[in-house]
Amino acid sequence: MKSCRPHSPWTPWLFLAPFLALFSAFIAWPLLRSLILAFEQTFGPRTVTYVGLLNFRFMLHDPMFWVAVRNTALFAFGTLVIQVPAALALALLLNRPALRGRALFRLVFFSPTIVGTVFVGVIFSVLLERRTGLVNTLLHGLIRSWNPDFAWVDGFVMPSLILASLWLSVGFNMAYLLAALQNVPSDQLDAASIDGANAWQRFWHVTFPAIQPVLNILVLLTLVGSFQLFDLPFILYADSFGNGPNNAALSIVTYLYQTGFRSGDLGYASAIGWVLTLVLVAAALLHRRLSRHEEAGS
Repeated sequence: MKSCRPHSPWTPWLFLAPFLALFSAFIAWPLLRSLILAFEQTFGPRTVTYVGLLNFRFMLHDPMFWVAVRNTALFAFGTLVIQVPAALALALLLNRPALRGRALFRLVFFSPTIVGTVFVGVIFSVLLERRTGLVNTLLHGLIRSWNPDFAWVDGFVMPSLILASLWLSVGFNMAYLLAALQNVPSDQLDAASIDGANAWQRFWHVTFPAIQPVLNILVLLTLVGSFQLFDLPFILYADSFGNGPNNAALSIVTYLYQTGFRSGDLGYASAIGWVLTLVLVAAALLHRRLSRHEEAGS
């Protein structure tokens, strides 16, 4: 019998070396560098001045930053209120065994998720084009009779962004909820029916508690994704670099991009990025605590 020689203690590190090198170069070092930049003021890549907490103090009195916060919060609220219930309604509808063509409908609703945000932004920029867009053409006789200069993309900035986001992401959330609905215990539904529970009571007391963990995850993902809004306004309002009319489409990430790459102040942009990161981490921790409290209460 051959004796087994012990492996070198460096063997695991040899296999981990490619990952550690890529992680250090593209994640760890950029995060550390951005944290350092948050306490500096830059005028291009070579002129750097240490300013301490001045970037964060300036942020508190920066009106454009608070406009971006307001717009982003409004977008996140509208997306949460509309997108998650719409995905749940679609999942309940497409989970019905009596519905014919369920597989086709699932593909149709899920397909926008595959094409990506940029493609969806281009599609909606064509649909909402001021002169020849389908939406403005249909509204021409109804609204332009009293406002000939009306354009949907300018008059309804936030609804345009929420609508584009809804078309892009509702199928993604629907797929998760469909998987959750198919795992609801059928014996509990049958028992509730035997006890005389109607459809609403079966949903509220049996189905909803079973899919609540998935709903909690989708709420968190939708919230985080909403605060990362950048592509849609940047494409729909490319002529104003994503700001939109009267800065109505300006998001936090768009303002970060403009501050860092158009104004050249990477320090202030890094401070904005870290504040956004801390807000999202706090929201995730609060969401996790509330979810655990609900699960303990149930």
